[in-house]
Amino acid sequence: MSKKALLVIDIQNDYFKNGAWELVGSEEASLQARKMIDHFRANDLPIAHIQHFATDGNIPFFHPGTAGADIHENVRPAEGEKVVKKYYPNSFRETDLLEYLKSNGVTEVVITGMMSHMCVDATTRAAKDLGFECTVISDACASRDQELQGKVVKAEDVHTAFIAALTFFYANVTTADEYINA
Repeated sequence: MSKKALLVIDIQNDYFKNGAWELVGSEEASLQARKMIDHFRANDLPIAHIQHFATDGNIPFFHPGTAGADIHENVRPAEGEKVVKKYYPNSFRETDLLEYLKSNGVTEVVITGMMSHMCVDATTRAAKDLGFECTVISDACASRDQELQGKVVKAEDVHTAFIAALTFFYANVTTADEYINA
């Protein structure tokens, strides 16, 4: 039988209203992630909160020591829950996340977080490559508009395209309510 862990990726203040890099739908996604946190806590299953820090100066958000880098109040870790500090989109790169999951006997990760097209995508693909079964909670993730060659791609389309691409090989995709009620 598989043991599941919840990953809560980068749900940090800078992605919310008045933050340095506001996403579309961040508040709503955080509330869906909170449902998942409550579900995992109620079932005494591991939760890893991932917190990104920008250190190269090229990223205009998540600067260490700022309120924007803090985990948002909607998904704040409880005492004793794992917090993984990361510096790259892939939550496994140069962190102790893999060691934490293995030490807890985890074989399946359930993924929530931000941004769909960056850290959620990179972490999901890495988790699958590391041998984990993956489930992405689509309504507990958020993105933002992107631009390519003068064309703006709306956040909803960016989110849909990236999450849809994960369904081919990398992850099962569902909503928070569907997951909890399954």
